[in-house]
Amino acid sequence: MSSLFGSGGAAPDMNARKEQMKQQIQQELAVANAQQLINKINENCYEKCVPKPSSALSSSEEQCLSRCMTLYMAAFDQVSKSYVARVSKERSGLPGV
Repeated sequence: MSSLFGSGGAAPDMNARKEQMKQQIQQELAVANAQQLINKINENCYEKCVPKPSSALSSSEEQCLSRCMTLYMAAFDQVSKSYVARVSKERSGLPGV
């Protein structure tokens, strides 16, 4: 039966597969989050900065979009850092979470 199920070397291979799958899922989630962020930036900043769409953006609209995107990205970055810190704290079991 050992030839059918292999020897004790199967566990490290299974762990490697699990780790690879975990990394792939994390990458897919990161891509999905980035896409969602871009969609929200486009939706919110465009609505705020371009009240009357036309064939080209005015300089004030471009500046508004640039500022809005920068602020949105900074806010997203801060929320992400806080979330990662919170999850890390919870995983380590530190009090005060």
